[in-house]
Amino acid sequence: MTGHEWWRGAVVYQIYPRSFADSNGDGIGDLAGITAHLDHVASLGVDCVWLSPFFTSPMKDFGYDVSDYRDVDPVFGTLADFDALIARAHALGLRVIIDQVYSHSSDRHAWFVESRASRDNPKADWYVWADPKADGSPPNNWQSVFGGPAWQWDGRRGQYYLHNFLAEQPDLNFHNPEVIEAALDTARFWLDRGVDGFRLDAINFAAHDAALRDNPPAPDTGGKRTRSSDFQLPTYTRNQPDLPEFFERLRGVLDGYGERFTVAEVVGRSPEKEMHEYTAPGRLSSAYGFNFLYADRLTPALVRDAMAKWPEAEGGWPSWAFENHDAPRAVSRWMAAEHRTAFARVKMLLLLCLRGNPFLYQGEELGLTQVEIGFEDLQDPEAIATWPLTLGRDGARTPMPWVAEAPNAGFSTGKPWLPLGADHPAMAVDRQQGDAESMLNLTRRLIALRKARPELVTGPLVVTRADDAVLVFERGGLRCAFNLGAEPVAWDGDGEILVAVNGAGLDMLPGYSGIVVGA
Repeated sequence: MTGHEWWRGAVVYQIYPRSFADSNGDGIGDLAGITAHLDHVASLGVDCVWLSPFFTSPMKDFGYDVSDYRDVDPVFGTLADFDALIARAHALGLRVIIDQVYSHSSDRHAWFVESRASRDNPKADWYVWADPKADGSPPNNWQSVFGGPAWQWDGRRGQYYLHNFLAEQPDLNFHNPEVIEAALDTARFWLDRGVDGFRLDAINFAAHDAALRDNPPAPDTGGKRTRSSDFQLPTYTRNQPDLPEFFERLRGVLDGYGERFTVAEVVGRSPEKEMHEYTAPGRLSSAYGFNFLYADRLTPALVRDAMAKWPEAEGGWPSWAFENHDAPRAVSRWMAAEHRTAFARVKMLLLLCLRGNPFLYQGEELGLTQVEIGFEDLQDPEAIATWPLTLGRDGARTPMPWVAEAPNAGFSTGKPWLPLGADHPAMAVDRQQGDAESMLNLTRRLIALRKARPELVTGPLVVTRADDAVLVFERGGLRCAFNLGAEPVAWDGDGEILVAVNGAGLDMLPGYSGIVVGA
C-alpha cells in the first residue's frame, strides 16, 4: 500500500481483550494471551489491530469506566505486557490502535474522588456538576444512554453530577482547559509507548451544553423505545460546537509522532454531518459508521445509501463494521440458521470491497454466531437492566475458540467469564486452518485480493444496481456484484473473475453469493 497514508483503506481487526485469549487460567483474556496469538491475526493479512480497553477499571462497564488512563488493569497484565504486545505486533508488521475514553471516567478515578470532595478543591470543576432545581430534582431533563436521568445526586457536594452512561461513569468537563490538557497528556503517554493511533470512544459525548438547556422530545417513529433517552433528541448532550477545536489540538499532538490513525465513534441517529465535520482536514482521520451495526437486514439499498453519504468528491474517509463488541453478531442478526454459513462468506466479501476502512471483529473471520446468554450468566449491565427486551452485548463478547477439542475451545484452562457458544468449537481456528475452503481461509484470500488491487483500497465506488436483492458497484476498473437474497438472479458480468463466492458467475448470482470481476 503505497502513494497514500498507511491507514487509508487499511483492514483493521478488533480485539476485545477479555474474550480473545487467556494466558493464566483465570477465565479472562489478557494482554499476554493476545501477544501469543498475534501470529493468527497477522496471518489474516490485516494491517492494524484495535485493542478495546485494557486500562485500570472497576469493570462496571468492562473497561469503558477508566480509573487510571495510564496503566493496565491487573486482570489484563502490566505495562510491560503491553510493551511486549506492541513490540510483537510491530515485528509482525501490524499497527496497533487503542481506545481513548475522553467522554467520561470511572467514579473511582482519583480525579473524581478529589472533585466530589468539595466545591473548591483543585479538581472541583473537572467534572460536570450542577445545583438541583428548587424542588431538589435534577438540573434538567437529560437522560442516560443506559436509562434513567443522566444526573446523580452527591450529598458531599450537595450537587448533581452528569453521567451520560452509568452512574459510575461521571462525565468529564471539556469546557475546562485543564481537562483538555490531561486528555492530551494521556494521548502522549500511549504514543510514547508506540501505539499507532486511537479509536475515540463515544467522542461526540465529550462536551455538553454549558447552559444545561433541556433536550427537546424526539418524534415517535413507531420503533421500540426501551431506554428513556430514546424519548428525546440529544441536542444539548452530544455534538457540541467546541469539539472540533479539541480534535485539531489532538491532531497537533499526533502529528508530532509521524503518521498516526484516529477513528471517531460518533453515536447518533443520523451522525453523518458531525462525522464529516470531525474528519475535516487537520482533524481526525476517519469516523466509524453505525449504518450496519444495528440494522436488522443487510440490503442493497442500505449499502447504497451508506456509500452515498461519503461521496469521494467531498473528501472524508469512512470506516465500516458489520460486527463489534456492542452489536449482535451480524450472521445471526441478518440471517436464519440454515443460510448463515453462506451469508458469512458473502458479507465478508462485501465488507472488504467497500470504500473506506473495513473493521473485522474477532471471530468474524470464523463465521461466529451470536450466543444466547441465560440471565444467570449475563455480565452486561445494559442487558441486565433491560432483560429480556434486548439481546444485550454479552452474546457477541463470548470467548474466541482456538482449539476445538481443548477445554473451553482453547480459550482458557479456567472457567470463562462468559460461556462459549455451543456451535463455536466446531468453528475453532484449528478446525478451519487446514480446510482450504473454510471461512478462515476465504477471509485470508479476500484480504489478499484487496491488498493486491489498489482499486479496492482507495478507488472510487459507484453503485450501478441496487434492487431488492442485487447490489452491483464499480471500484475503479473492477465490478463487484452481490446477491443478498436467497433466490438466484441473472446479471450481466463480463471480464476476468478475480474472486467468486458461493458459486457466483458472469451470468448468474446464486442466493447469497458475490463476485469481483476485472476488465
